[in-house]
Amino acid sequence: MTSRERLLAALNRKKTDRVPISTYELAGYNSRSFENNEPSYKKLMDYIREKTDCVCMWDLNSNGVAAISSYPAKISSAVKRGANYNETRYTLKTPGGELTSTSRVYDDLNTTWRTERWCKTTEDVDRYLSLPYEPESFDASDHPRIIGEVGDRGIIMSSVSDPACHVMELMEFGEATVWAMTETKHFERTMEEIHRRTMINLGRMLTEKTVDLYRICGPEYLTPPYLPPEFFERFVAPYIREMTDLIHSHGGLVRIHSHGKIKNVLDGIIASGADALDPCEAPPDGDITLRELKERAGARMCLFGNMQLKMLEHADAREIRETVRDCMDSAMGNGGYVIMPTAAPIDVSLSPKTEENYFAFIEAALEFGKYGD
Repeated sequence: MTSRERLLAALNRKKTDRVPISTYELAGYNSRSFENNEPSYKKLMDYIREKTDCVCMWDLNSNGVAAISSYPAKISSAVKRGANYNETRYTLKTPGGELTSTSRVYDDLNTTWRTERWCKTTEDVDRYLSLPYEPESFDASDHPRIIGEVGDRGIIMSSVSDPACHVMELMEFGEATVWAMTETKHFERTMEEIHRRTMINLGRMLTEKTVDLYRICGPEYLTPPYLPPEFFERFVAPYIREMTDLIHSHGGLVRIHSHGKIKNVLDGIIASGADALDPCEAPPDGDITLRELKERAGARMCLFGNMQLKMLEHADAREIRETVRDCMDSAMGNGGYVIMPTAAPIDVSLSPKTEENYFAFIEAALEFGKYGD
């Protein structure tokens, strides 16, 4: 089977020649991505291209500015140099007043840390949403390039945020949970407006170009212990069902992305009708084993996971091998499983130990993930 055939069969819960191997954000076939342009990752990425199945993360360009809107809001920025980082302070002008946020990018990490959020109060949320809504437009002109690079060596996956993702990220996370619990009506109105905008934009995106798979991000923000399960049922489940239905109507597949403790909200995830779930974190990071996930959800969803990144960064090769074997024993079953780390390294440069453990992970997955005749 080609990698494309293997991944699509797994997503449809059909048995393949072997369990597909995804290395998550380390996508072998996107020439513009960080990991394919950072010299310290080259040896690993060459091996990933040779041995694994690419789920290429690629998004259409958008003319969105702020508040999931293309309204031409004015955002100014100023950069300050710290000891080993650049800090950028942003100022957003809205009809209701100014909002500020800050972010940091450290020299040795490929990520952005948001150190101040746009909103500190519910009044700030109202200022944020005072920006008029104008639907976003999407540019798929880069699609021929990415299709040409991936070919039959994988599939294309785009990421979309559910309302919980956008709303909870407006504030510092602790403050956002207090907002949800103590001013629930205001929180609900905000969620409803963000969902309205999300669905319009998602429809326009899908009309412009539909890819193989869509990763819906954000449900984890409303999982226990941060908020009780009824909040998930009220503010996540119905919204991801509508998003999934819309994506399916355009021929795309859906993967729900939710870190952490999902055991008590799993029924709502399954009921969304999504085709897959990631990253299926094992205890103690999560609260449900891969075996139990397979028993409860495996008939309706393909499972992606559950090799913890911290193990790939810190364990020895023997532990990696044993964990891969356990993953296969727990979830490969009759198909519908893709072995995958729960995240990807962001170090610049890549640690030799992490590199060594990725090799061990892939080698073990190839050995233990074969299906019989």
